[in-house]
Amino acid sequence: MILRKTKITDIPRVLEIINQAKQYFKENDIDQWQDGYPNSMTIQEDIKNGEAYVLDHDDRILGTCMITINGEPTYDVIEGKWLSEDDYICVHRIAIDNQYKGTGLASIILNEAVALYPQYHSLRMDTHEDNLSMQRFLSKYGFHYCGMITLASGALRKAYEKII
Repeated sequence: MILRKTKITDIPRVLEIINQAKQYFKENDIDQWQDGYPNSMTIQEDIKNGEAYVLDHDDRILGTCMITINGEPTYDVIEGKWLSEDDYICVHRIAIDNQYKGTGLASIILNEAVALYPQYHSLRMDTHEDNLSMQRFLSKYGFHYCGMITLASGALRKAYEKII
């Protein structure tokens, strides 16, 4: 199993996984990813920026995410306090194929993200306040809740950080 950069030819499979997540959110009354985002253009932009990744096992994509070390502007203002003021790895748009949810693949993605940037000692993520399954995962993985951030759209998100 490897975490590799997403290729343009991977976009249909990546969108299939993202659409599964959108459906899960809809079925669970979570108002996240219900407005057309993320979409093909989002993934193309991530690829262009070198920040799109897939978890590949025997040429089958099982998960997807965006990883950046270029900062996250919406994290500049937090209602709360980050654990660290150092540069950080930020993971967005993490999604796992429904068939493999609960098998530890999200942890593998985060472990691999950390391995990509061993010089960084902080990992940050955010999630919708109703996305309890992601909040449980983040807590289990060792993240600490730091406060609320506001997206460019004005939506609030719970912000988490893990010192690595």
